[in-house]
Amino acid sequence: MPTEAKRETVRAMRDQLAQSQTRIVSSYRGLKVSEIGEIRRALRKSDVTLAVTKNRLMRIAAHEEGVDALVPFLQGSTAIAFGDDPGRTAKALLEATRPYAKIVAIRGGVVGDRAFDADGVLRLSTLPSREVLLAQLAGGMQAPVATLAGLFAANLRNLGYALAQVRDAKAAQA
Repeated sequence: MPTEAKRETVRAMRDQLAQSQTRIVSSYRGLKVSEIGEIRRALRKSDVTLAVTKNRLMRIAAHEEGVDALVPFLQGSTAIAFGDDPGRTAKALLEATRPYAKIVAIRGGVVGDRAFDADGVLRLSTLPSREVLLAQLAGGMQAPVATLAGLFAANLRNLGYALAQVRDAKAAQA
């Protein structure tokens, strides 16, 4: 029979799953509490939170929230980093855990409802931020339009030059 405290913990985990778009699972076995605190402080600077979870309760929360892709990663000592931007979350977690790279192992992650293995999380960390990707997309869309506008302006400019030469030729004849 679940206790009220466990029900409240599952509710809090569901809220955390619902509010974040990116969830990256890692193991923390061998870290001291102070070291986990250092990792949390470093992640907080990037708007990423780290939660040490009980696997059974997180499985229940993930199932209730519809994030079943998270369940295979919930084995052993589990810490989950929650964030909104996949690239920024992965990069922040990898940078924060770099001093403990021999201890902390990234197991994988879930972005939306799609699961990634540890290599996928490493690739996510190399992606530029969402803002940079949107700027690149806008620049790529603007370039053909600017080229087209330049071509139309060139035809009008050439017509203007031709008319000016005709005017000058008629003025010279008169």
